[in-house]
Amino acid sequence: MAAPARPRKLQEDPSLPPEGINPHDPLVAVDRAVAELRRGGYVILTEGRVAIMVQAAEAVTPQSLDRIAALTGAEPRLALTPQRAAAIGLAPAGDEPVLLPLPEGFSAQEVREIAEPGEAVSIRLPAPVVEENAEVRAAFTAAVDLAKIARLLPAAVVAVLPSSIISTAAFAAENDCLVVAAADTNDYQGRAARSLKAVSQARVPLAGAEDTRIVAYRPSDGGIEHLAIIIGEPDPDKPVLVRLHSECFTGDLLSSLRCDCGDQLRGAIEEISRAGSGALIYLAQEGRGIGLVNKLRAYNLQDNGLDTVDANVQLGYDADERVYLPAAEILRDLGYTRVHLMTNNPQKVEALTRCGIEVVERVAHVFPANTHNEFYLSTKKARSGHIY
Repeated sequence: MAAPARPRKLQEDPSLPPEGINPHDPLVAVDRAVAELRRGGYVILTEGRVAIMVQAAEAVTPQSLDRIAALTGAEPRLALTPQRAAAIGLAPAGDEPVLLPLPEGFSAQEVREIAEPGEAVSIRLPAPVVEENAEVRAAFTAAVDLAKIARLLPAAVVAVLPSSIISTAAFAAENDCLVVAAADTNDYQGRAARSLKAVSQARVPLAGAEDTRIVAYRPSDGGIEHLAIIIGEPDPDKPVLVRLHSECFTGDLLSSLRCDCGDQLRGAIEEISRAGSGALIYLAQEGRGIGLVNKLRAYNLQDNGLDTVDANVQLGYDADERVYLPAAEILRDLGYTRVHLMTNNPQKVEALTRCGIEVVERVAHVFPANTHNEFYLSTKKARSGHIY
């Protein structure tokens, strides 16, 4: 039997000093921009010869609308995902954001009413505008993507900086704004996944699986950690029993009856322990990748009659925003490149395969429904292709 796998990237000399943070590193630039949006600040996004000023729609205030218009000399616009645009009765023409003009007198409350889910939009919507400049359109798309990365509502107030500005960097510094390239935003998820490194591990005996250790993986920008929960000593020379589990605060920790996540988590640990060894990759992708706050918003929509798919779309998100490259990178680092995958979701099988992990077998992972989650589970089967 081969020696038990250990995370390769954790075997660096701990006595070496940590590398300094490079503010020009694409991951760091995006991470800082995300923090700025989350606290209600402004970001300058660049694409080619174009630069735009961005604020998250849910953070907009009367003062910030005025400031964006004054600094750019342009009429602000509200960039919405096609999903959110369709949900409020607009007709998106493609995959790019739908742009609504925000003329003088348009209030911050009206912006938030358009961007936030809930009751039907009561105001008269301005007619969408078409942006002809491809670089500007790309920058607007990146602005919405940045709001998604920040796990805010996927909508942004945007305005194009005038071409008379000689130095975008000088303008940003003078107005206390961070600058990030649209291309770096577009590739953030992939870069973060490929930079994951094991930063800590410990033995953590679990109920029913006492021979367990947990390895924490962190991207190079210091972003959100993912975990590998390794039970027993899996043999990397053989297919390893693996479960990919997206974190669920309400199900995993509070035993919520709205989903089957808690059952799946504890059931996977028990099944792996019975098998003798395996790994559960615990991914920081709450709410199918939209974050806890937005998941709670989706729950409110579900209480008003939407299913789990339509609720996410009503928010402006895709039905499933998760990515599985982080899981593949962690499995590769542990040496587990051939797996028996515990899942009811064929998309996980396809995603891991695309990322270079061989799925030898799909192992069913089904638990009884209850009166609170039976509609949720039937929706996953009917609309997301889950196999029960």
